[in-house]
Amino acid sequence: MDQFLPAIPLKGTRVIVIGDGEAARAKLRLFAGAPCELVWRPAVKSAALPGVDTETGARIVQGRFVPPGAFSGAKFVFIALEDEARAARLAARARRAGALVNVVDNLPLCDFYTPAIVDRGSVTIALSTGGAAPVLVRDIRSALEGLVAPGVGLLARSANALRDTVRETLPALDARRRFWEAALRGEAAARADAGDGPGTARALSHALARFRDGRAEPGKVFLVGAGPGDPELLTLKAVRVLRDADVIVHDRLVPEAILQRARRDARRIDVGKKRGHHSVPQERIGEILIEEARKGLRVVRLKGGDSFIFGRGGEETEAVRAAGIEVEVVPGISAALACAASAQIPLTHRDAAQAVTFVTGQPKADGPELDYQSLASARHTLVVYMGVATAPVLSARLITAGRSGDTPVAIIENGSLPGERSVSGTLADLPALIGTHEIKGPAVIVIGEVVARAPEMVSGLARHALLEDAA
Repeated sequence: MDQFLPAIPLKGTRVIVIGDGEAARAKLRLFAGAPCELVWRPAVKSAALPGVDTETGARIVQGRFVPPGAFSGAKFVFIALEDEARAARLAARARRAGALVNVVDNLPLCDFYTPAIVDRGSVTIALSTGGAAPVLVRDIRSALEGLVAPGVGLLARSANALRDTVRETLPALDARRRFWEAALRGEAAARADAGDGPGTARALSHALARFRDGRAEPGKVFLVGAGPGDPELLTLKAVRVLRDADVIVHDRLVPEAILQRARRDARRIDVGKKRGHHSVPQERIGEILIEEARKGLRVVRLKGGDSFIFGRGGEETEAVRAAGIEVEVVPGISAALACAASAQIPLTHRDAAQAVTFVTGQPKADGPELDYQSLASARHTLVVYMGVATAPVLSARLITAGRSGDTPVAIIENGSLPGERSVSGTLADLPALIGTHEIKGPAVIVIGEVVARAPEMVSGLARHALLEDAA
């Protein structure tokens, strides 16, 4: 460890910033709203400056001369001056007064480095490379800004206000730990994210009363779309919900890289299906969600793509709601959108398609057939999920219904994953394409003139045309 980042309370302290320009402004903004006395001493006197800075609330003390005693009582002094000799003299004076000094862009004169901060009020995350790579730290901070729930600071303040009561109510350390683990991931967290301070406090108090009386915290089910497989295509909300899950009920197509975003102690239940083999019947999946939620657990039903697009999410939410259990849906990036984007196929295009339809190649066994007549319309993009096995029927029926056999098609296998591949050809040759290229993995089939707009598909279609001419 090259550095140690202590957490220093700011309440009642004095922070002084000396200098002008954006460097000084950045330090002032860092402490805006903090419970400290913020003093700004500009290097250049300006008649336009008021007594208090309107942006940060800093008290402005003008004048180039910094009198004796100016640093008295200061905890931190930031110096943003181009005159290095003067900056060094002021830094020495500030140290003698007992302050910690940071001279902007001058590491040898610094007692500490200014970290990049994720500010959530009572919760502060500091990041530093010791001045070696500040841009890298800013990138990490940007990533954390999206991952750390917005209400975590409010949640921490509310928890702190209840600490003594919790200690009195639950004398045993292990009991307190179990209470906080449950309470801080429950209703109180949702209230805090909504900015509801009183609601957060009430939720924590109710959770404590339930825990004291041995009553289980109400369970909840989250239907979370895991996206097409690339962990970076998870939504930020999906990551947060997954991280807080007690139980994860997941499909076969959810990769390990996504499951690893969950807590290590979260229990996993694999209910994966594949064609012709359903290890866990659909009805049983609903029962599992209900059983686990009734234990007072946060249950995540993790499904590839988006759970409401051929994922049977509607059936599962209906079952959970009918059992009187709260359910929340976190949408995911559907395979159709991700695969088309990866292959740069525009699903709609002003010159090629004014409509797009999603269909499944595995319709309900006793249900109606697809309406091939409407799906065969020209200038209409058709995206087929789970259509590899039924491609011969799909191709023949669409052509019989009037869609040209020369309509471009693309098959994107394992979209967004390292093994992704795309092949292209025509609707008439769709079954042969699948056989020739041995398409076996999860794949999306795109049918329509838009396919010819994708760079890789253009070259593929050109090669296909040359082979036909040669034959």
